[in-house]
Order: sequence, then structure tokens, then C-alpha cells
Amino acid sequence: MATQPSKILETFDNPRPGRRYEIRFETPEFTCLCPLTGQPDFATIRIRYVPDALCVELKSLKLYLWSYRNEGAFHEDVTNRILDDLVEAISPWEMTVEGDFNVRGGIHTVVEASYRKAEEKG
Repeated sequence: MATQPSKILETFDNPRPGRRYEIRFETPEFTCLCPLTGQPDFATIRIRYVPDALCVELKSLKLYLWSYRNEGAFHEDVTNRILDDLVEAISPWEMTVEGDFNVRGGIHTVVEASYRKAEEKG
């Protein structure tokens, strides 16, 4: 059975929940469509996060990112949607998603969106 794109982000328990550490992912093969022209936009997506109780499973992340291949999205929107969906799935201590889009019309675009969980006051 062939693997298909999916919006489902699977998770697993953080194996070191008592330690704050950073996880980084990078994929140079992200594509979506320009919502105005329908032409493909290519980008490198970089994700950095400090997990709390959960981590994101890599195959589901790959299939999630693949799901944008046939969707029209502005660079600013798709970068923020990726951040929002990941934060909703794993509720990390902090996360940054960077969309580093290839040159289009002579302009190189980099969009960075960040999230930080409020510290509990005790």
C-alpha cells in the first residue's frame, strides 16, 4: 500500500521529560502552491522545539508536510499553520518554524514563526 499525505500528526511520549533539550528537523523538499498563480513554491522547512510531555513522530511529520503539496498557501500563512498544528499536537515548551522559500520573482522569502509556553508560577 502506497503512503499518502496526511494532516494527522502522531506523537510519542518524551523519553526524557525531566530534561529540557532541543530537537531540530530540516526538510529541503517542501512544496506548496502559490494561491494566486497555482505555480509550485519550494522551500526548506526548519523546525526547532523543546518538547514537554510529547514528541512528534517523524513519518507522520513527513506525511503532514507532504499534504501541502497540492494546497495553495501564502508563505506567511503556511509557516504559521505548520507551527499552530505542531503546537496543538505536542504542546512543546517552545518551538520555531522557519520557511526558507526559493527565489520567486527575484525575491527570496524567509518566514519565521515562534511559540513559547508560559512558565507555570508556583
